[in-house]
Amino acid sequence: MKVIIPVAGAGTKLRPHTYTQPKALIPLAGKTILSIIVDQLHEAGIKDFIFIIGYLGEKIQDYVKEKYPYLNCHFVQQGERFGIGHAINLTREIVGQDEVLIVLGDTIAEYDVKEVIKSPHSMLGIKRVDDPRNFGVAEVEEDGSISRVVEKPAIPKSNMALVGVYKIKETDFLFACLDKIVAAGAKSYGEFNLTDALECMIQSGAKFQSFKVQNWFDCGRKETLLESNATLLKKFGGNITQENNRYENTIIIPPVNIAEGCDIKNSVIGPNVAIGEHASVNHAIIKDSIIGAYSNLFEIVLSNSLIGSDAEVKGVNRSLNIGDNTAIDLSGGGKS
Repeated sequence: MKVIIPVAGAGTKLRPHTYTQPKALIPLAGKTILSIIVDQLHEAGIKDFIFIIGYLGEKIQDYVKEKYPYLNCHFVQQGERFGIGHAINLTREIVGQDEVLIVLGDTIAEYDVKEVIKSPHSMLGIKRVDDPRNFGVAEVEEDGSISRVVEKPAIPKSNMALVGVYKIKETDFLFACLDKIVAAGAKSYGEFNLTDALECMIQSGAKFQSFKVQNWFDCGRKETLLESNATLLKKFGGNITQENNRYENTIIIPPVNIAEGCDIKNSVIGPNVAIGEHASVNHAIIKDSIIGAYSNLFEIVLSNSLIGSDAEVKGVNRSLNIGDNTAIDLSGGGKS
C-alpha cells in the first residue's frame, strides 16, 4: 500500500499566508496540516509516501525529509496545475501495481485507517453535508456501494460529499481512466478532476464501497481553519511547553498549545490558541487564534485571528489575517 498526498496547490483562499508557506505547512493545533495527515497514516502502518509538490514544493520536501527520515518518501513535481486527476497521473511509475490510498493534502478526517486498508474493496470516504454543490458527491446505494460520483453538481442527487480520501485497488484501471479523460480534454471546472476518473471506473464496471468519516476538518479558509484548530486542540489536549519558555504574570485558559522558546508576559492566553516557537507576547489578550513562530505581539487584544510567522503587531482590538514577515502598528503612532 502506497499513499499519494497531493500538496501542489497554491492555497489562494488562505492568502497572504500561502505567499510564503505551503497550505499543508500552515500551523494547526501545535502541528501542521501535513503532519497530522502523515502521523495518522504512519500510525496505521503505512511507510511508503508519494508527495505531489509544486508551489513552494522545496519547503514541503525539506519539511518531510527533516521530520520523517524513517519513511520511504518520493516527491513528484507537478509543473503546471491542471487538477488533482492530472497530479495523480504523474505518479504511475512509482505506484506500479500497488494499491494506493489517495489523501488530499488539506484533508484531515477521522476514520479507521486500518479498516480501510484491510478492506477487499476500493473505497471512497464520504460525509453528509448541508450543501453538497461545492464538493464531489457520491450517490450511495443501501448496501453502501457507490453507483455514481460527480464533481460539484448544480443539482445534487445526494448530500454525501467525497471528503478527499480514496482507496484504489485497481490502479491500472485508474490510470487508464485518467489517460482517457486527459486524451479527451475532459475537464471539469477547468481541471482534470479525480472525480471524473472515478466515475469512468464505475461506469466501466469497477466496484466502490463507501465509508463514513467521523469528523472532517476544513482547512481551506481562515474561518474554518480556526474552527478546526479549536476542535483539534480539544482533541489533542493542547500542550504548554515549559522548556526554554518564560511565563510572567500570565493566565492560560485551556486548551492552548504553546511551542518552545516563547516569552509571554502580562497576558491572558486562551481558550483555543496555538502559538508557534519563539513568539513574544506582552500585554495581550488572545483567544480563538493561531499565532505564528517568531511573532511579536504587544498591547493587543486578538480574537479569531491568524497571525503569520515573523509578524509584529502592536495596538488595539482587531480580527486579523496577517501573513509572514509583516510588521503592523495599530497603536496610532506609526504607519501600517
